[in-house]
Amino acid sequence: MEKRVKILNTISKNSRYTTDELAVMLGFSKEEIEAELAAMEQEGIICGYPTLINWDNVDCEKLTALIEVKVTPQRGQGFEKIAERIYKFDEVESVYLMSGGFDLTVMIVGRNMQEISNFVWNKLAPLEAVQSTATFFVLKKYKEYGMALVDSVKEDERQLITP
Repeated sequence: MEKRVKILNTISKNSRYTTDELAVMLGFSKEEIEAELAAMEQEGIICGYPTLINWDNVDCEKLTALIEVKVTPQRGQGFEKIAERIYKFDEVESVYLMSGGFDLTVMIVGRNMQEISNFVWNKLAPLEAVQSTATFFVLKKYKEYGMALVDSVKEDERQLITP
């Protein structure tokens, strides 16, 4: 298990490492790395290798919204059925079961506020189990999946003068 955790911690920070690089970095053979990666993919531990993109640096309009959703759990299924129904929408990036004042957090990406609003009005809110929603728009992303998306803030180099 320790081998798997080392591999997972390393590739979670950079999935572009080759098996040769992972073997050298972690002190295992290339064959051991390949076997563990294949097994973890087969077992559903590794679900994919997505690329983290800073869309602010691309000439493409993308807007992210977080939606708090209060739902009525379904008898015998709890939150599973409604969560599945929501995560199957193409617009949905993530769905999380939460503790606190609401049940689910849904993260969606759209081209603009109107597109996100249409999703909430026409697809999410009308679902029978949905009691209420609250939508929050992401204004700027500073860090995502452990990676900084902005340059470090420079210290103000001006000299402070006080009377």
